[in-house]
Amino acid sequence: MRRTSAALTSLLVLGGALSACSGDDAGGAEAVAKQLAGALVAAATPQSGDASKAPDPLASVPFTGADSATVTKAYADIVDDMDGVVPTVAVGEVDSSADKPTATLRWSWPVVDGADPWAYETTVALSHQGDKWSVGWAPDVVAPDLAEGETLDAVTQPTDRGDVTGAGGTVLVTERAVVRVGIDRSKVDAAAAPASAKALARLVGVDVKPYVKAVSGAGPRAFVEAITYRAGEEPAGFADALGAIAGATTVDAELALAPSRDFAAPILGRVGPVTAEMVEKHPDTYRSGDVAGLSGLQARYDEQLRGSVGRVVYVVPAPDSKDPGADKREVYRHDATPGQPLAITLDERLQTLAEQVLAKTRPAAALVALRPSDGAILAAANDAATGGQNYATFGQFAPGSTFKIVTSLALLRAGLTPESPVECTPTVSVNGKQFKNYSDYPSSALGTIPLREAVAQSCNTALIGQRDRLGKGDLASAAATLGLGVDHDLGFPSFFGEVPAPASETEAAASLIGQGKVLASPMAMATVIASVQAGTTVVPRLVDQVDVSVPAEAEPLAPAEADQLRAILRQVVTEGSGRGLADVPGPPVIAKTGTAEYADGDTVRTHAWMVAAQGDLAVAVYVETGESGSQTAGPLLEAFLRGAR
Repeated sequence: MRRTSAALTSLLVLGGALSACSGDDAGGAEAVAKQLAGALVAAATPQSGDASKAPDPLASVPFTGADSATVTKAYADIVDDMDGVVPTVAVGEVDSSADKPTATLRWSWPVVDGADPWAYETTVALSHQGDKWSVGWAPDVVAPDLAEGETLDAVTQPTDRGDVTGAGGTVLVTERAVVRVGIDRSKVDAAAAPASAKALARLVGVDVKPYVKAVSGAGPRAFVEAITYRAGEEPAGFADALGAIAGATTVDAELALAPSRDFAAPILGRVGPVTAEMVEKHPDTYRSGDVAGLSGLQARYDEQLRGSVGRVVYVVPAPDSKDPGADKREVYRHDATPGQPLAITLDERLQTLAEQVLAKTRPAAALVALRPSDGAILAAANDAATGGQNYATFGQFAPGSTFKIVTSLALLRAGLTPESPVECTPTVSVNGKQFKNYSDYPSSALGTIPLREAVAQSCNTALIGQRDRLGKGDLASAAATLGLGVDHDLGFPSFFGEVPAPASETEAAASLIGQGKVLASPMAMATVIASVQAGTTVVPRLVDQVDVSVPAEAEPLAPAEADQLRAILRQVVTEGSGRGLADVPGPPVIAKTGTAEYADGDTVRTHAWMVAAQGDLAVAVYVETGESGSQTAGPLLEAFLRGAR
């Protein structure tokens, strides 16, 4: 702990015999006491920028027998470890007529937000010569019975963070052992600290410049974390390399973690020390050193999960105390309140399976699986190529021919049946824009064919040729019935898709085959086929405590419509582009493949999609770049369906 100047060894003696004070003298005594109170608050308030250049609030206070610089240092030594908590100091009774004039200071420290403050009174000696008043100084002006060299230390008592549970109450995220790696400034001097920080940053692979800046700007006893490893997952040879860096050390701790580093990471989010930006933006919620949710569900539900920290204020003996056995003494305590759990619907086995299925994909890919009977999202996986982004529930991509499920419903409502004849031509032109089928479209399925076969074989031209049957808003209405295109807050990052009104006839034609300005997430497309399977509009849900309901805009799906759609999508598996799923064990599979072109610079590439439902399981797979839905997304979906049984 810091050493207080020897000049402040005892309460300063007030000089001169005191006579009775006039009313003006009493006013002067109160004024100087208030001046001291205000300066004590200002001096305890953390400064932004270079604190060494900030004015000294105590410099203008007249002290008896001591200079303000000495008092400033003594006060800073006492309160520097109060964790940034700023007291209020009010002046109580002022007795200016006593033989030894005094003023009462009423201190209140908001040690824990929302809890009773640490409140007490201290007494400051006053002195005057003529009409000039000054204040005495001693450590017990700051806190009762505070002796020379003693300091205050506010120690955060961490709360137990609430678990995140999944399907069946399985614990997904809980406190797990970790190793925090950083620089202990008390073990390396200021001159050598930047070099140590640079060496450690390079060892653990974090950005060098920001970390060096953080270490250089830290206090002489700070621990500046660089990285946190799960216990037992430190790199080979790490301990020896760390030992060669002055001041580098590890601290054993616990942190809220999922079963593995990548498990549903973009959705669950991350927990860690709060950032400086968080402290600055929410000073009443966070203090430096707090642990909080930094992203995903952990951030959105941080208040619920983190509970409230506790703090204990200690009086810490002077380092050179004559009593070597002196212990710190507790003067205030507020115990921590544990966080509350967050229940979500992810199934640990299916989420792990989804991530394993995507593990070998090279392009960015995502897989969403949900339960049609209640909309529960059982898996929402993103592969490594997504770069930590949540494509699964928040991606915004053209859905291609998987959107023909929506188009089929719109055409059924317009009077067609699965047996209605449609013309599947090699190409079709709309206002000079030529549309064609995919490159290996079977020639045997050209000509006049039933609507069900056009969907099964994914004939673009046949559906575009029926565009005049649909009125304004018909396509968007059919999408809403199947759970797509109506946005609402489900308590997690979600994109339900968009079916905007087309700006031209060409754009309207593109919309029918899931291109143009039509967008969807994998979650939205899983919802579409789930709604067909369930025979009603499905609303996906992930967070149990968030109530979900079918949007009022969604026209109910009629039983006959659901039966017809299931029959059409079953033919995709038995005779069409989804034949790879025909021998998957279990109940009948319904499915739809899809591709959608997108520009990658000067190159046109293809998104690959496939959606399917089997029993009470609906799945969507999206691959950013692929050959086709059946060739690229199909094997991934098949592997998931087989593994899910």
